[in-house]
Amino acid sequence: MARITVEDCLDHVDNRFELVMVSSKRARQLATGGKEPLLPWENDKPTVMALREIEAGLIDASILTEKEVPEELLMESIDDEGEDIAVSGENATTSEEDAPVSEQPAAPEAE
Repeated sequence: MARITVEDCLDHVDNRFELVMVSSKRARQLATGGKEPLLPWENDKPTVMALREIEAGLIDASILTEKEVPEELLMESIDDEGEDIAVSGENATTSEEDAPVSEQPAAPEAE
């Protein structure tokens, strides 16, 4: 395993502060399984792997502008689309028999 230096990584990002931001975001992506590694994983920690990818020029500051969608939101949007399809497939008109019954008892009529 070759040693990765800050100077090697600075060839691909503007400054040290941006290097910290880019490498931390990429390491988080790798650690959570959100993105696949772009280099062979050599039993490195996610932070080292992120720096290796930056040094190789595979990752740059454009990663900071990417919008990530949490997996929970992805699953909700998929579920919502499925409900829309199911609703649109049913008949648009419903009879009183098909209408949902209110769980509250009807108020007694005044005589």
